[in-house]
Amino acid sequence: MQNGYQNGYEYHARNLSGQSSRTNTWVNTPMPPYPYSNNGNNNNNNNGQDGYFNAPRDANGYPIDVKGKQPYVEERSVQPTPLETPRDSIDVGKEKAEAHAEPHDPHKKDPNQPFMPFGQRLRHFTWAWYTLTMATGGIATLIAIQPHKFPGLISIGAVFYVVNLVFFAALNATMILRFTKFPGTFKESVMHEREALFLGPFFLSIATIITGTQKYVVESYEASHPMRGWIVTSMAIAFWVYVFLTFCLASFQYSFLFAAHTYPLTKFMPSWLLPIFPIMLGGTIASVIAKDQPVEVRMPILLAGLACQGLGFTVCILMYAHYIGRLMQVGYPNREHRGAMFIGVGPPSFTALAFIGMANALPDEFDLQGDGLMDAKVLRTMAFVSAIFLWALAMWFFVIAFIAVMHSRPEYFHLGWWAMVFPNTGFIIATINIGNSLKDETILFVANGLTIAVLCMWAFVLYHNIRAVVVADIMYPGRDEDVED
Repeated sequence: MQNGYQNGYEYHARNLSGQSSRTNTWVNTPMPPYPYSNNGNNNNNNNGQDGYFNAPRDANGYPIDVKGKQPYVEERSVQPTPLETPRDSIDVGKEKAEAHAEPHDPHKKDPNQPFMPFGQRLRHFTWAWYTLTMATGGIATLIAIQPHKFPGLISIGAVFYVVNLVFFAALNATMILRFTKFPGTFKESVMHEREALFLGPFFLSIATIITGTQKYVVESYEASHPMRGWIVTSMAIAFWVYVFLTFCLASFQYSFLFAAHTYPLTKFMPSWLLPIFPIMLGGTIASVIAKDQPVEVRMPILLAGLACQGLGFTVCILMYAHYIGRLMQVGYPNREHRGAMFIGVGPPSFTALAFIGMANALPDEFDLQGDGLMDAKVLRTMAFVSAIFLWALAMWFFVIAFIAVMHSRPEYFHLGWWAMVFPNTGFIIATINIGNSLKDETILFVANGLTIAVLCMWAFVLYHNIRAVVVADIMYPGRDEDVED
């Protein structure tokens, strides 16, 4: 290797006699010309040979460490071949078409979507369909507790209760048909990042069936009827089974979601609350069934109901922080999903009505410490004050969701529309309980008016639900909750 690098090394490394010297030891300092390629930037002559360091160098001539970074590419490696020109390698017409084309909106329906047999569409019959039964069951319970009753009112509510049972049985049969006709879809549905969230409405539907049974079956029997004792015991058993299953759902489903999926907080939706919603309704069930239970059974039910309500509402409060942060940072959700914002009305509403209902179910002689300080009257006052606090919060969420929907109404039906019914039934029931506690007829008449409004909303959403199935707005690939959004 006959070049300046070799000569310089020999000059510094050995003296004239060929022996090593302590005072003239070689020091590795850059000496021009440094014979390696500098990617076209080194104009020094290196006899056409690349050196040891085929990489860029700094101002002092040292090689730059590019280890672990993008591989260094020489300019000549990206030069076009002589037979290739920019016009040959670029489709100019295609680029112009793409530049003027509107970006694809995944929320918009393809007007030319192909026909699909109904049997194939069953693959997209998702857990979100149980929002239908939870809303219908909520309507049945709401009608049963109306403050100003008239002849036939209970019969109307009983019709909703029976219709809800029919809907629930039909949905169960259709879901079983889906899972048997398309093997593997059950596992996919419970592991899906979006559809799995709607396991909650299945259990919420069961909660409305339990409360409806209390109102239309248990309370229809006289206290001395021989069947009443058996039915009351059955309601207590149903409560404990429900609490156990929903606690398992809230624990294991969230654990799976934490481990298997990533949900950006800028895309927060109230549907993320659905796994905790069923256990929270344990307090609502307790407030409805406890007053007819024997005292020795009633107190454990009330204690468990309070614990369930506290767990559910606390988790929802933590979620609300992310919800408000998302609204502040990126604004409202897409117009097609704004109806689901009414889910936020549910937790404070159901907690308010559960507080009042459970406090009213306490025995009159109840005294927590036996000293007359924390008796039933004091606890009922505390429950009422807390309910007022939460009722106002529910109203705020209602107004926020209402403004968002009216600002940009959805174009297509989604099963999330049922959120405009079920959480609002809880809000109206809480209003009725507050009016009963205050014995204020004005509040109770307002609750009557709100009940009529939510009944109209139920009919409106049901019509669009049926229409969406007919025109294939739902139960079609890419149109349901079994796709990522």
